[in-house]
Amino acid sequence: MEPTTAFFTNDAIVFGLLMLCLAFVFVTSSIENEKSFWKKFYTYVPPLLLCYFLPALLNWPLGLIDGESSKLYNPVASRYLLPASLVLLCISIDFKGIINLGPKALIMFFTATIGIILGGPIALLLIGTIAPDIVGVSDAGELWRGLSTIAGSWIGGGANQTAMKEIFEVSDKLFSSMVVIDVVVANIWMGFLLYGANISDKIDSWFKADASAIKDLKERVENYQSQNARIPSTTDYFLMIGIAFGATALSHWGADLIAPVFQNINESSKTLTDASGALMYPNGKLVEWGISSIMSGFFWLIVISTTIGLVLSFTRARQIEGAGASKIGSVFIYILVATIGMKMNIGEVFNNLDAFAIGLVWMIVHVSLLLFVGKLIKAPFFFTAVGSQANVGGAASAPVVASAFSPALAPVGVLMAVLGYALGTYGAIICATLMQWAS
Repeated sequence: MEPTTAFFTNDAIVFGLLMLCLAFVFVTSSIENEKSFWKKFYTYVPPLLLCYFLPALLNWPLGLIDGESSKLYNPVASRYLLPASLVLLCISIDFKGIINLGPKALIMFFTATIGIILGGPIALLLIGTIAPDIVGVSDAGELWRGLSTIAGSWIGGGANQTAMKEIFEVSDKLFSSMVVIDVVVANIWMGFLLYGANISDKIDSWFKADASAIKDLKERVENYQSQNARIPSTTDYFLMIGIAFGATALSHWGADLIAPVFQNINESSKTLTDASGALMYPNGKLVEWGISSIMSGFFWLIVISTTIGLVLSFTRARQIEGAGASKIGSVFIYILVATIGMKMNIGEVFNNLDAFAIGLVWMIVHVSLLLFVGKLIKAPFFFTAVGSQANVGGAASAPVVASAFSPALAPVGVLMAVLGYALGTYGAIICATLMQWAS
């Protein structure tokens, strides 16, 4: 890793700056005076969007912090606070309400996946074949291999992205260029989704969508919270934190035990040969079969913590929601938002305009298909936003987007994101094959 040129390199200072940003947003957005500048400002700018972009400005152009060198996102926010928040948010989940959401949620999720699969070859045809050297490659054949890693990331996550790198033997130099496209475009799109959540009623009106099932789920959870609400005691806070981080510890322990088992299975299969003596699985059986996600410790961390939260929702532990479990979970989510935002270097867009164009075309195809199908089936914008982010962002950001609509809806984003992990490698392989044909 190259040495950082940021003014502040101490993570304690960086964390303090992020908390000041969040405090500033929440204090100013809570002002009720109709004549206040902030009241008018937040009419057009969603508070959550500002929680995302203020840390990005601290990174670039101000140069006060360096999100890439900081440890606040990984491991603090994504490995500690994220699983803890999933437990606290899922503990009050209403399964009946989620089931009542109907099939449109899954339709929009799979539409998002198809949009990414088709967007890759279309972007390659429009830009890559015209100037294949724009990202430092010598031919279009190498370009589609590099783009396959973006497909893996946008349909599944980091594990699927790494699997594509191994399967198609992408060079480290090309891979680093693809990471820039991945991170910048995905983060910009997330910003649009957060803004869209603030005007979802207008978008639903344009879609002529019936969002009654979503509102019903939101109201059911909020009613449960209000009916069981109480002033939390110190004991309540310790109980909530104990459950959240105890479950996080259990999730890490399970992930540390399970992931290496599948990694060993994959490695041992590299020695298997056929009758001619040729290796049957050069990259390992699990990679060749397209199920590399189960080798990722982060995958199991998310799955186990979500499962614990879901199981606890059927027990008396659900009563801690009355003390504000979801509010603490939301605080963790907002901290996660800030650490995601600080990793975004807006300047990279200007440094890699040509490479950025590929990702931009790709994302436009993805978004266009989502809007077309959403309009066609009259799906609420919530399904469009969460279905997209469950693919492009995964478990780290899908609940963030869902929470922008309501903290009560965060578990829907988590469940969709886990489905994205399962399909990531398969979808990326199909996308890579189409890009190979296109080139």
